[in-house]
Amino acid sequence: MTILDALDDPQLFGPAFTGGNWTAWRAFLATLYGLPLPPGAAGLVNGCTGRPAASRRTPAREAWVVVGRRGGKSRIAALVAVFTAALHDWGSILAPGERGTVPLIAADRRQARTLMRYVQGLIHGCPMLARMVERETADSIDLTNRCTIEIHTASWRGLRGYTVCGAVLDEVAFWRSDESANPDREIVNALRPAMATVPGALLLAISSPYARRGILWDTYKRHYGKAGDVLVWQAPTRVMNPSVPQSLIDAAMDEDEAAAVAEYGAEFRRDVESFVSREVVDAATVPGRRELPPVAGVTYEGFVDPSGGSADSFSLAIAHQEQDGAVVLDAVREVRPPFSPETVCKDFAGMLKAYRCTRVAGDRYAGEWPREQFQKHGVTYEPSERTKSELYGAVLPLLNSGRVRLLDVPRLSAQLLGLERRTSRGGRDSIDHGPHGRDDVSNAAAGALVAAAMPMGTGIILASRLSSEPVRRLGLSLLGEPRVVADYSTEHLAARSRSRPWDWD
Repeated sequence: MTILDALDDPQLFGPAFTGGNWTAWRAFLATLYGLPLPPGAAGLVNGCTGRPAASRRTPAREAWVVVGRRGGKSRIAALVAVFTAALHDWGSILAPGERGTVPLIAADRRQARTLMRYVQGLIHGCPMLARMVERETADSIDLTNRCTIEIHTASWRGLRGYTVCGAVLDEVAFWRSDESANPDREIVNALRPAMATVPGALLLAISSPYARRGILWDTYKRHYGKAGDVLVWQAPTRVMNPSVPQSLIDAAMDEDEAAAVAEYGAEFRRDVESFVSREVVDAATVPGRRELPPVAGVTYEGFVDPSGGSADSFSLAIAHQEQDGAVVLDAVREVRPPFSPETVCKDFAGMLKAYRCTRVAGDRYAGEWPREQFQKHGVTYEPSERTKSELYGAVLPLLNSGRVRLLDVPRLSAQLLGLERRTSRGGRDSIDHGPHGRDDVSNAAAGALVAAAMPMGTGIILASRLSSEPVRRLGLSLLGEPRVVADYSTEHLAARSRSRPWDWD
Protein backbone atom coordinates (compact mmCIF):
# COMPACT_ATOMS: atom_id res chain seq x y z
CA MET A 1 0.00 0.00 0.00
CA THR A 2 1.38 3.42 -0.97
CA ILE A 3 0.87 6.54 1.10
CA LEU A 4 -1.57 7.87 -1.52
CA ASP A 5 -3.58 4.64 -1.25
CA ALA A 6 -3.68 5.10 2.52
CA LEU A 7 -4.71 8.72 2.04
CA ASP A 8 -7.67 7.64 -0.10
CA ASP A 9 -8.70 4.71 2.08
CA PRO A 10 -11.80 5.53 4.19
CA GLN A 11 -10.62 2.93 6.72
CA LEU A 12 -7.26 4.67 7.19
CA PHE A 13 -6.52 8.36 6.62
CA GLY A 14 -9.26 9.31 4.20
CA PRO A 15 -11.59 10.93 6.77
CA ALA A 16 -8.79 13.14 8.08
CA PHE A 17 -7.85 14.54 4.67
CA THR A 18 -11.11 15.27 2.90
CA GLY A 19 -11.69 18.24 0.60
CA GLY A 20 -9.67 19.74 -2.21
CA ASN A 21 -7.14 21.63 -0.09
CA TRP A 22 -4.76 18.68 -0.10
CA THR A 23 -4.20 18.56 -3.86
CA ALA A 24 -0.76 20.18 -3.70
CA TRP A 25 0.27 17.96 -0.79
CA ARG A 26 -0.73 14.87 -2.77
CA ALA A 27 1.67 16.01 -5.47
CA PHE A 28 4.37 16.44 -2.84
CA LEU A 29 3.79 12.95 -1.41
CA ALA A 30 3.90 11.41 -4.88
CA THR A 31 7.20 13.17 -5.53
CA LEU A 32 8.56 12.20 -2.11
CA TYR A 33 7.82 8.50 -2.55
CA GLY A 34 8.56 8.29 -6.28
CA LEU A 35 4.92 7.57 -7.21
CA PRO A 36 3.04 8.55 -10.38
CA LEU A 37 1.92 12.15 -10.16
CA PRO A 38 -1.76 13.08 -9.96
CA PRO A 39 -3.14 14.47 -13.22
CA GLY A 40 -2.10 18.05 -13.87
CA ALA A 41 0.48 18.12 -11.04
CA ALA A 42 3.64 18.31 -13.17
CA GLY A 43 3.65 22.11 -13.36
CA LEU A 44 3.23 22.41 -9.60
CA VAL A 45 6.07 19.99 -8.95
CA ASN A 46 8.33 21.84 -11.40
CA GLY A 47 7.65 25.12 -9.62
CA CYS A 48 8.08 23.77 -6.08
CA THR A 49 11.20 21.70 -6.68
CA GLY A 50 12.94 23.78 -9.34
CA ARG A 51 13.46 20.72 -11.50
CA PRO A 52 11.42 18.70 -14.01
CA ALA A 53 8.81 16.48 -12.41
CA ALA A 54 9.90 13.59 -14.65
CA SER A 55 13.33 13.56 -13.00
CA ARG A 56 11.91 12.07 -9.77
CA ARG A 57 11.55 8.30 -10.22
CA THR A 58 12.64 6.87 -6.87
CA PRO A 59 11.79 7.68 -3.23
CA ALA A 60 13.78 10.43 -1.56
CA ARG A 61 16.18 9.69 1.28
CA GLU A 62 15.65 13.14 2.77
CA ALA A 63 12.97 15.78 2.21
CA TRP A 64 13.33 19.44 3.22
CA VAL A 65 10.00 21.23 3.03
CA VAL A 66 10.11 25.04 3.03
CA VAL A 67 6.47 26.11 3.22
CA GLY A 68 4.76 29.18 4.68
CA ARG A 69 2.81 29.20 7.94
CA ARG A 70 -0.62 27.53 8.01
CA GLY A 71 0.31 25.64 4.88
CA GLY A 72 -0.50 22.22 6.39
CA LYS A 73 3.08 21.09 7.07
CA SER A 74 2.46 19.61 10.51
CA ARG A 75 -0.51 17.47 9.46
CA ILE A 76 1.41 16.05 6.51
CA ALA A 77 4.45 15.43 8.72
CA ALA A 78 2.22 13.53 11.17
CA LEU A 79 0.81 11.50 8.27
CA VAL A 80 4.32 10.56 7.12
CA ALA A 81 5.33 9.64 10.68
CA VAL A 82 2.31 7.35 11.21
CA PHE A 83 2.63 5.79 7.76
CA THR A 84 6.33 5.13 8.39
CA ALA A 85 5.84 3.66 11.87
CA ALA A 86 2.59 1.72 11.51
CA LEU A 87 2.32 0.58 7.88
CA HIS A 88 5.82 -0.81 7.43
CA ASP A 89 7.14 -4.16 8.61
CA TRP A 90 10.41 -3.37 10.34
CA GLY A 91 10.79 -6.83 11.89
CA SER A 92 13.35 -8.00 9.32
CA ILE A 93 15.86 -5.30 10.29
CA LEU A 94 15.30 -5.26 14.07
CA ALA A 95 17.31 -7.52 16.37
CA PRO A 96 15.52 -9.44 19.14
CA GLY A 97 14.41 -6.93 21.78
CA GLU A 98 15.19 -3.95 19.56
CA ARG A 99 12.61 -1.29 18.71
CA GLY A 100 12.57 1.04 15.77
CA THR A 101 11.88 4.69 16.52
CA VAL A 102 10.33 7.57 14.61
CA PRO A 103 11.34 10.69 16.59
CA LEU A 104 9.34 13.91 16.32
CA ILE A 105 11.97 16.56 16.98
CA ALA A 106 11.11 20.17 17.76
CA ALA A 107 12.68 23.17 19.49
CA ASP A 108 10.93 22.30 22.76
CA ARG A 109 8.51 19.76 24.18
CA ARG A 110 5.49 22.03 23.85
CA GLN A 111 6.02 22.39 20.11
CA ALA A 112 6.73 18.67 19.72
CA ARG A 113 3.48 17.82 21.52
CA THR A 114 1.53 19.80 18.94
CA LEU A 115 2.86 17.45 16.29
CA MET A 116 2.21 14.46 18.55
CA ARG A 117 -1.46 15.46 18.85
CA TYR A 118 -1.82 15.18 15.08
CA VAL A 119 -0.18 11.74 15.27
CA GLN A 120 -2.54 10.64 18.04
CA GLY A 121 -5.52 11.93 16.10
CA LEU A 122 -4.58 9.90 13.02
CA ILE A 123 -3.97 6.71 15.01
CA HIS A 124 -7.04 6.88 17.22
CA GLY A 125 -9.21 8.01 14.32
CA CYS A 126 -8.56 4.69 12.59
CA PRO A 127 -9.76 1.54 14.45
CA MET A 128 -7.21 -0.67 12.70
CA LEU A 129 -4.30 1.54 13.80
CA ALA A 130 -5.75 2.08 17.26
CA ARG A 131 -5.60 -1.68 17.85
CA MET A 132 -1.84 -1.54 17.17
CA VAL A 133 -1.21 0.70 20.20
CA GLU A 134 0.66 -1.35 22.78
CA ARG A 135 1.50 1.47 25.19
CA GLU A 136 0.91 5.21 25.15
CA THR A 137 2.15 8.17 27.18
CA ALA A 138 2.04 11.91 26.62
CA ASP A 139 5.40 11.68 24.86
CA SER A 140 5.37 8.35 23.03
CA ILE A 141 3.29 5.65 21.36
CA ASP A 142 4.56 2.05 21.24
CA LEU A 143 3.06 -0.03 18.41
CA THR A 144 2.74 -3.79 18.26
CA ASN A 145 5.07 -3.95 15.25
CA ARG A 146 7.98 -2.95 17.53
CA CYS A 147 8.07 0.64 16.32
CA THR A 148 7.70 3.72 18.54
CA ILE A 149 6.75 7.28 17.73
CA GLU A 150 8.09 9.63 20.37
CA ILE A 151 8.82 13.26 21.14
CA HIS A 152 12.37 14.61 21.21
CA THR A 153 13.68 18.11 21.79
CA ALA A 154 16.44 19.62 19.69
CA SER A 155 19.40 17.90 21.32
CA TRP A 156 21.77 15.57 19.51
CA ARG A 157 22.63 13.77 22.76
CA GLY A 158 19.12 12.38 23.08
CA LEU A 159 19.29 10.56 19.73
CA ARG A 160 22.35 8.40 20.16
CA GLY A 161 21.76 4.67 20.47
CA TYR A 162 18.43 4.62 18.62
CA THR A 163 17.53 2.66 15.53
CA VAL A 164 15.70 5.36 13.57
CA CYS A 165 13.17 4.23 10.97
CA GLY A 166 12.24 7.78 10.08
CA ALA A 167 12.43 11.22 11.63
CA VAL A 168 10.43 14.44 11.51
CA LEU A 169 12.23 17.73 12.17
CA ASP A 170 9.65 20.40 13.00
CA GLU A 171 10.39 24.11 12.29
CA VAL A 172 14.08 23.33 11.94
CA ALA A 173 14.93 26.90 10.86
CA PHE A 174 14.15 28.11 14.39
CA TRP A 175 16.10 25.66 16.52
CA ARG A 176 18.28 27.38 19.11
CA SER A 177 20.43 26.08 21.94
CA ASP A 178 22.46 27.72 24.70
CA GLU A 179 24.89 24.82 24.54
CA SER A 180 25.52 24.79 20.81
CA ALA A 181 25.59 27.35 18.04
CA ASN A 182 24.51 24.75 15.47
CA PRO A 183 22.01 22.36 17.08
CA ASP A 184 20.27 21.71 13.75
CA ARG A 185 23.44 20.47 12.10
CA GLU A 186 24.51 18.38 15.10
CA ILE A 187 21.10 16.69 15.30
CA VAL A 188 21.06 15.80 11.62
CA ASN A 189 24.62 14.51 11.91
CA ALA A 190 23.47 12.30 14.81
CA LEU A 191 20.39 11.08 12.93
CA ARG A 192 22.07 10.00 9.72
CA PRO A 193 24.17 7.20 11.27
CA ALA A 194 21.11 6.00 13.22
CA MET A 195 19.22 5.69 9.92
CA ALA A 196 22.09 4.29 7.87
CA THR A 197 21.29 0.62 8.54
CA VAL A 198 17.53 0.99 8.04
CA PRO A 199 16.56 0.55 4.38
CA GLY A 200 13.87 3.04 3.39
CA ALA A 201 14.34 5.29 6.44
CA LEU A 202 13.20 8.83 5.66
CA LEU A 203 14.30 12.13 7.17
CA LEU A 204 11.59 14.76 6.78
CA ALA A 205 12.42 18.36 7.78
CA ILE A 206 9.57 20.88 7.70
CA SER A 207 9.79 24.59 8.42
CA SER A 208 8.85 28.09 7.52
CA PRO A 209 12.05 29.77 6.34
CA TYR A 210 14.02 32.27 8.37
CA ALA A 211 17.53 33.66 7.99
CA ARG A 212 19.97 32.63 5.29
CA ARG A 213 21.98 30.37 7.54
CA GLY A 214 21.63 27.02 9.27
CA ILE A 215 21.18 23.57 7.84
CA LEU A 216 17.83 24.35 6.16
CA TRP A 217 19.38 27.20 4.17
CA ASP A 218 22.53 25.18 3.41
CA THR A 219 20.49 22.22 2.19
CA TYR A 220 18.28 24.51 0.13
CA LYS A 221 21.31 26.05 -1.60
CA ARG A 222 22.92 22.68 -2.21
CA HIS A 223 19.93 20.65 -3.42
CA TYR A 224 17.08 22.89 -4.60
CA GLY A 225 16.56 22.38 -8.32
CA LYS A 226 19.11 19.56 -8.52
CA ALA A 227 18.68 15.85 -9.14
CA GLY A 228 19.43 13.35 -6.40
CA ASP A 229 17.83 11.59 -3.46
CA VAL A 230 17.47 14.78 -1.39
CA LEU A 231 14.20 16.54 -2.20
CA VAL A 232 13.77 20.26 -1.47
CA TRP A 233 10.21 21.54 -1.79
CA GLN A 234 9.49 25.28 -1.52
CA ALA A 235 6.02 26.79 -1.74
CA PRO A 236 4.05 29.76 -0.36
CA THR A 237 1.23 29.17 2.10
CA ARG A 238 -1.66 29.53 -0.34
CA VAL A 239 -0.09 27.18 -2.90
CA MET A 240 -0.21 24.37 -0.34
CA ASN A 241 -3.36 25.50 1.49
CA PRO A 242 -5.69 27.70 -0.60
CA SER A 243 -8.13 27.99 2.32
CA VAL A 244 -5.88 30.55 4.06
CA PRO A 245 -7.51 33.96 3.38
CA GLN A 246 -5.50 36.27 1.15
CA SER A 247 -6.69 39.15 3.34
CA LEU A 248 -4.77 37.68 6.28
CA ILE A 249 -1.57 37.62 4.24
CA ASP A 250 -2.17 41.12 2.89
CA ALA A 251 -2.58 42.46 6.42
CA ALA A 252 0.69 40.78 7.48
CA MET A 253 2.45 42.30 4.47
CA ASP A 254 1.23 45.77 5.42
CA GLU A 255 2.46 45.35 8.99
CA ASP A 256 5.90 43.85 8.28
CA GLU A 257 6.65 42.96 4.68
CA ALA A 258 10.02 41.32 5.32
CA ALA A 259 8.56 38.98 7.95
CA ALA A 260 5.43 38.21 5.92
CA VAL A 261 7.40 37.32 2.80
CA ALA A 262 9.18 34.68 4.87
CA GLU A 263 6.24 33.46 6.95
CA TYR A 264 3.67 33.26 4.14
CA GLY A 265 5.74 33.57 0.97
CA ALA A 266 8.29 30.92 2.03
CA GLU A 267 11.23 33.13 1.03
CA PHE A 268 14.34 33.21 3.19
CA ARG A 269 14.78 36.59 4.86
CA ARG A 270 17.29 39.06 3.44
CA ASP A 271 16.99 41.52 6.32
CA VAL A 272 18.45 39.18 8.98
CA GLU A 273 22.18 38.49 9.15
CA SER A 274 24.51 36.82 11.60
CA PHE A 275 26.04 39.26 14.05
CA VAL A 276 29.47 37.66 14.28
CA SER A 277 31.15 34.70 12.60
CA ARG A 278 32.18 31.49 14.30
CA GLU A 279 35.79 32.07 13.22
CA VAL A 280 35.90 35.38 15.08
CA VAL A 281 34.41 33.93 18.28
CA ASP A 282 36.70 30.89 18.15
CA ALA A 283 39.74 33.11 17.67
CA ALA A 284 38.74 35.27 20.65
CA THR A 285 38.11 32.32 22.99
CA VAL A 286 41.00 31.16 25.17
CA PRO A 287 40.71 27.33 25.24
CA GLY A 288 40.25 25.88 28.70
CA ARG A 289 39.98 29.24 30.45
CA ARG A 290 36.83 29.22 32.59
CA GLU A 291 37.58 32.15 34.92
CA LEU A 292 40.41 34.44 36.03
CA PRO A 293 40.94 35.44 39.67
CA PRO A 294 41.21 39.12 40.67
CA VAL A 295 44.72 40.57 40.42
CA ALA A 296 46.10 43.46 42.48
CA GLY A 297 46.49 46.74 40.61
CA VAL A 298 43.99 45.87 37.87
CA THR A 299 40.86 47.95 37.36
CA TYR A 300 37.80 45.79 36.68
CA GLU A 301 34.41 46.62 35.19
CA GLY A 302 31.18 44.79 35.94
CA PHE A 303 27.91 44.55 34.05
CA VAL A 304 24.68 42.74 34.98
CA ASP A 305 21.62 41.71 33.00
CA PRO A 306 18.95 41.66 35.74
CA SER A 307 15.91 39.39 35.82
CA GLY A 308 12.91 39.09 38.08
CA GLY A 309 13.55 35.38 38.61
CA SER A 310 10.65 33.78 36.74
CA ALA A 311 11.57 33.76 33.05
CA ASP A 312 15.04 34.99 32.12
CA SER A 313 18.42 34.34 33.69
CA PHE A 314 20.19 36.89 35.89
CA SER A 315 23.75 37.24 34.62
CA LEU A 316 26.96 39.03 35.61
CA ALA A 317 30.21 39.59 33.73
CA ILE A 318 33.50 41.15 34.84
CA ALA A 319 36.27 42.34 32.50
CA HIS A 320 39.43 44.42 32.42
CA GLN A 321 41.81 46.00 29.95
CA GLU A 322 45.44 44.93 29.65
CA GLN A 323 48.32 47.37 29.16
CA ASP A 324 48.59 46.29 25.50
CA GLY A 325 44.93 47.23 24.89
CA ALA A 326 43.54 43.70 24.97
CA VAL A 327 40.13 43.47 26.65
CA VAL A 328 39.84 40.38 28.85
CA LEU A 329 36.67 38.73 30.14
CA ASP A 330 37.53 37.54 33.65
CA ALA A 331 34.33 35.97 34.94
CA VAL A 332 30.72 35.30 34.01
CA ARG A 333 27.90 34.12 36.21
CA GLU A 334 24.40 33.05 35.22
CA VAL A 335 21.58 32.13 37.58
CA ARG A 336 18.68 30.48 35.80
CA PRO A 337 15.09 30.77 37.01
CA PRO A 338 13.48 30.23 39.36
CA PHE A 339 15.51 32.21 41.91
CA SER A 340 15.27 35.00 44.44
CA PRO A 341 16.44 38.30 42.89
CA GLU A 342 17.44 39.60 46.32
CA THR A 343 19.69 36.59 46.94
CA VAL A 344 21.29 36.86 43.51
CA CYS A 345 22.00 40.58 44.00
CA LYS A 346 23.68 39.77 47.30
CA ASP A 347 25.83 37.04 45.75
CA PHE A 348 26.75 39.16 42.73
CA ALA A 349 27.62 42.12 44.97
CA GLY A 350 30.02 39.89 46.89
CA MET A 351 31.67 38.78 43.66
CA LEU A 352 31.95 42.36 42.41
CA LYS A 353 33.64 43.41 45.65
CA ALA A 354 36.12 40.55 45.26
CA TYR A 355 37.19 42.24 42.01
CA ARG A 356 37.19 45.66 43.75
CA CYS A 357 34.15 46.83 41.81
CA THR A 358 32.04 49.19 43.91
CA ARG A 359 29.79 50.02 41.00
CA VAL A 360 28.12 47.96 38.30
CA ALA A 361 26.25 48.91 35.15
CA GLY A 362 23.13 47.18 33.96
CA ASP A 363 19.96 47.28 31.91
CA ARG A 364 18.46 50.75 32.04
CA TYR A 365 14.97 49.32 31.64
CA ALA A 366 15.18 47.14 34.75
CA GLY A 367 13.61 49.78 37.01
CA GLU A 368 14.65 50.74 40.54
CA TRP A 369 14.82 47.35 42.22
CA PRO A 370 18.37 46.43 41.06
CA ARG A 371 19.65 49.79 42.27
CA GLU A 372 18.04 49.29 45.68
CA GLN A 373 19.18 45.70 46.10
CA PHE A 374 22.79 46.30 45.08
CA GLN A 375 22.95 49.43 47.24
CA LYS A 376 22.04 47.31 50.28
CA HIS A 377 25.31 45.46 49.76
CA GLY A 378 27.54 48.43 49.05
CA VAL A 379 27.51 48.37 45.25
CA THR A 380 26.20 51.26 43.16
CA TYR A 381 24.01 50.18 40.25
CA GLU A 382 24.10 52.52 37.26
CA PRO A 383 21.72 52.12 34.31
CA SER A 384 23.67 51.63 31.11
CA GLU A 385 23.92 54.63 28.81
CA ARG A 386 23.64 52.24 25.86
CA THR A 387 20.88 49.91 24.80
CA LYS A 388 21.57 46.23 24.43
CA SER A 389 21.78 46.61 20.65
CA GLU A 390 24.25 49.47 21.01
CA LEU A 391 26.42 47.40 23.35
CA TYR A 392 26.58 44.60 20.79
CA GLY A 393 27.39 47.11 18.08
CA ALA A 394 30.24 48.49 20.21
CA VAL A 395 31.74 45.09 21.05
CA LEU A 396 31.75 43.85 17.45
CA PRO A 397 34.78 45.90 16.30
CA LEU A 398 36.63 44.75 19.40
CA LEU A 399 35.96 41.14 18.44
CA ASN A 400 36.78 41.63 14.77
CA SER A 401 40.04 43.43 15.57
CA GLY A 402 41.22 40.59 17.80
CA ARG A 403 41.34 42.71 20.96
CA VAL A 404 38.98 40.50 23.00
CA ARG A 405 39.92 37.46 25.12
CA LEU A 406 36.80 35.44 25.90
CA LEU A 407 36.33 32.70 28.47
CA ASP A 408 35.76 29.16 27.25
CA VAL A 409 32.09 29.09 28.26
CA PRO A 410 29.86 27.21 25.76
CA ARG A 411 26.71 29.18 26.62
CA LEU A 412 28.53 32.45 25.97
CA SER A 413 29.83 31.30 22.59
CA ALA A 414 26.46 29.88 21.56
CA GLN A 415 24.63 33.06 22.52
CA LEU A 416 27.10 35.29 20.69
CA LEU A 417 26.76 33.16 17.56
CA GLY A 418 22.96 33.21 17.90
CA LEU A 419 22.77 37.01 17.75
CA GLU A 420 21.22 38.56 14.67
CA ARG A 421 21.45 41.90 12.95
CA ARG A 422 18.08 43.03 11.61
CA THR A 423 17.31 45.95 9.33
CA SER A 424 14.01 47.75 9.88
CA ARG A 425 11.83 49.36 7.22
CA GLY A 426 13.51 52.68 7.91
CA GLY A 427 16.94 51.17 7.32
CA ARG A 428 17.92 51.13 10.99
CA ASP A 429 19.89 48.14 12.26
CA SER A 430 19.26 46.40 15.56
CA ILE A 431 21.06 43.46 17.15
CA ASP A 432 19.29 40.88 19.31
CA HIS A 433 18.89 37.15 19.81
CA GLY A 434 16.89 35.17 17.27
CA PRO A 435 13.47 33.58 17.79
CA HIS A 436 13.44 31.18 20.77
CA GLY A 437 16.98 32.29 21.61
CA ARG A 438 18.51 33.89 24.71
CA ASP A 439 21.30 36.38 25.26
CA ASP A 440 21.49 36.89 29.03
CA VAL A 441 25.15 35.85 29.28
CA SER A 442 26.27 37.51 26.05
CA ASN A 443 24.55 40.77 27.02
CA ALA A 444 26.40 40.94 30.35
CA ALA A 445 29.69 40.02 28.67
CA ALA A 446 29.26 42.68 25.98
CA GLY A 447 28.51 45.33 28.60
CA ALA A 448 31.57 44.46 30.68
CA LEU A 449 33.88 44.28 27.66
CA VAL A 450 32.71 47.62 26.27
CA ALA A 451 33.14 49.28 29.67
CA ALA A 452 36.62 47.79 30.09
CA ALA A 453 37.62 48.92 26.59
CA MET A 454 37.30 52.60 27.52
CA PRO A 455 40.78 54.09 26.94
CA MET A 456 43.07 54.38 29.92
CA GLY A 457 44.81 57.61 30.77
CA THR A 458 43.30 60.30 28.56
CA GLY A 459 40.39 60.62 26.23
CA ILE A 460 37.54 60.28 28.73
CA ILE A 461 35.59 63.26 29.99
CA LEU A 462 33.18 62.98 32.87
CA ALA A 463 31.35 66.31 32.99
CA SER A 464 29.17 67.33 35.90
CA ARG A 465 25.66 68.44 35.14
CA LEU A 466 26.62 71.65 36.97
CA SER A 467 29.43 72.33 34.50
CA SER A 468 28.82 74.93 31.84
CA GLU A 469 28.75 74.14 28.14
CA PRO A 470 31.91 76.23 27.50
CA VAL A 471 33.75 74.11 30.06
CA ARG A 472 32.70 70.95 28.19
CA ARG A 473 33.81 72.41 24.88
CA LEU A 474 37.16 73.40 26.43
CA GLY A 475 37.64 69.85 27.63
CA LEU A 476 36.86 68.50 24.19
CA SER A 477 39.29 70.86 22.49
CA LEU A 478 42.07 70.09 24.96
CA LEU A 479 41.74 66.33 24.75
CA GLY A 480 41.18 66.07 21.05
CA GLU A 481 38.61 63.37 20.28
CA PRO A 482 37.63 61.55 23.48
CA ARG A 483 36.15 58.08 23.33
CA VAL A 484 33.36 58.74 25.84
CA VAL A 485 31.51 61.86 26.89
CA ALA A 486 28.99 61.50 29.71
CA ASP A 487 27.01 63.60 32.15
CA TYR A 488 27.01 62.60 35.82
CA SER A 489 26.00 64.17 39.08
CA THR A 490 28.58 65.94 41.27
CA GLU A 491 28.25 63.21 43.92
CA HIS A 492 28.95 60.51 41.39
CA LEU A 493 31.98 62.34 40.05
CA ALA A 494 33.45 62.66 43.51
CA ALA A 495 33.06 58.92 44.15
CA ARG A 496 34.40 58.04 40.74
CA SER A 497 37.47 60.24 41.13
CA ARG A 498 38.40 58.31 44.28
CA SER A 499 37.89 54.86 42.76
CA ARG A 500 39.23 55.56 39.25
CA PRO A 501 41.79 58.41 39.32
CA TRP A 502 42.89 57.69 35.78
CA ASP A 503 39.62 59.24 34.59
CA TRP A 504 41.01 62.60 35.63
CA ASP A 505 44.36 62.56 33.83
